[in-house]
Amino acid sequence: MSKVLFTSHATAKSGRSGHVRSDDGLIDLDLVMPTEKSDKKGSNPEQLFAAAYSVCFDGALNLVASQKKKEIDSTTTASVSFLKDPDDGGFKIAATLTVEIKGVSQEEAEELVEAAHQVCPYSKATRGNIDVELKPKAV
Repeated sequence: MSKVLFTSHATAKSGRSGHVRSDDGLIDLDLVMPTEKSDKKGSNPEQLFAAAYSVCFDGALNLVASQKKKEIDSTTTASVSFLKDPDDGGFKIAATLTVEIKGVSQEEAEELVEAAHQVCPYSKATRGNIDVELKPKAV
């Protein structure tokens, strides 16, 4: 078994129309389903996943770049979509990672993003489970 470095905790109540809170209170959000007509403001699981995936991927990208002795400045935007699954009638998610990288050519940006996709823990967790599209851009 892998060595646990730390564990985070969050508790949700009442699903997509409820509330989520981390044990330390830093995350304390009402939840809403964006497709429902409501004046209620709140987040949703896809937004939270997009935030987490973008942070994790950008960290993996910077790690890979430093290992390859590349000095970069990067911005990663994760777009996570909630989809109707035509195969089983249920739901699924898909992600697009748009990664802007300063300090490298387009070819190097593509290589770095692909390498980051191999080591990012969120990419590892989603591999083979959801569609993930990578959009590297040298800027």
